[in-house]
Amino acid sequence: MEKATLAGGCFWCTEAIFKRLKGVRRVISGYSGGKLQNPSYGQVSSGASGHAEAIQIEFDPKIISYEKLLEVFFKLHDPTTKDQQGSDVGSQYRSVIFYHTDKQRKEAEQMSEQMQKLYQNPIVTEIVPFKNFYTAEGYHQNYYEKNSDAGYCRIVIDPKITKLYKEFGSNVKED
Repeated sequence: MEKATLAGGCFWCTEAIFKRLKGVRRVISGYSGGKLQNPSYGQVSSGASGHAEAIQIEFDPKIISYEKLLEVFFKLHDPTTKDQQGSDVGSQYRSVIFYHTDKQRKEAEQMSEQMQKLYQNPIVTEIVPFKNFYTAEGYHQNYYEKNSDAGYCRIVIDPKITKLYKEFGSNVKED
């Protein structure tokens, strides 16, 4: 198993997307990229912690490549908006790839260049070395599965899942 750590806006959205992919064993919502140790949701939400809402993905590279995870990442959030995804605004919603190895760094840089062709505005996704990851509070884990009827889930997450099935159907787990 390998790990990938990504931030692409609200972790409820990214967790719901990536846990549906074949080869993904586990997705954890949390915080990464800041200096504050063991931050709370309130501290991250304030924007003062330096952390981004992130997910840590445990995946089997024999089933799904890191490159495929990056492709899904770039296509299912807007990597051209700095510190914002939709109505979620602040540095805690920034787009970041936290690479664990030099190979991941190179693949992230190549994918960013490749994906730029799909966007008119420049991609602003940060590609930085992984330093820390703190698991978010329990009520954030599996949020979509527990709250799929909530307004945010229906308005924001459902369209992303629909897009996932449309664009990456062969990579999605069977229900």
